[in-house]
Amino acid sequence: MHFAIETPDQPDVRTLIAELDEYQSALYPAESNHLLDIRSLCQPSVLFAVARDADGVAQGCGAVVLHTGYGEVKRMFVRPALRGRGIAGRMIAFLEKHSRSRGCRLLMLETGIKQPEAIALYRRFGYLECEPFGEYREDPLSLFMRKEL
Repeated sequence: MHFAIETPDQPDVRTLIAELDEYQSALYPAESNHLLDIRSLCQPSVLFAVARDADGVAQGCGAVVLHTGYGEVKRMFVRPALRGRGIAGRMIAFLEKHSRSRGCRLLMLETGIKQPEAIALYRRFGYLECEPFGEYREDPLSLFMRKEL
C-alpha cells in the first residue's frame, strides 16, 4: 500500500468518499454526521491522504483540517474488504507525520460510538477522550479525542 497527499477531487477518490458517506449514513442520523464535502476537502488548510494498492486503486483515505492551534482528523476510511491489515494505522501515522511537518502539535477528532474498531485504533495510537471542541456540541453518538504530537 502506498500513501500520499493527493487531491480528493479525483474520480476514484470521489467513489471512495461516497462509500464512506454511505457507511456513515447507515450508522448515524444526519445531525450526528459531520461530513466534509469534496470542496471543503480541497481547501489549502486540508491535508488529504490516499492509500493506493499495487494497482494504483484508492483503498483508503484520511484527512487533517489544520485550524489555529490544532488539526482535526477527518474522513478516515478503509474499504471493508481490506480492514484488519494495518492500513488505517499506517494512515493515521502518515497523517500525524505530515501534520507535524506543517507545525501542528495537537490533533483532535470526533468519531461515532458505533465504530469500536476506529475507537480502538485511536486509543492504540495514544488518543485520549476529551470534551467537544471547535463547533461540536455534546452528542450521545459522538466521542471526542485528542493527541499531543
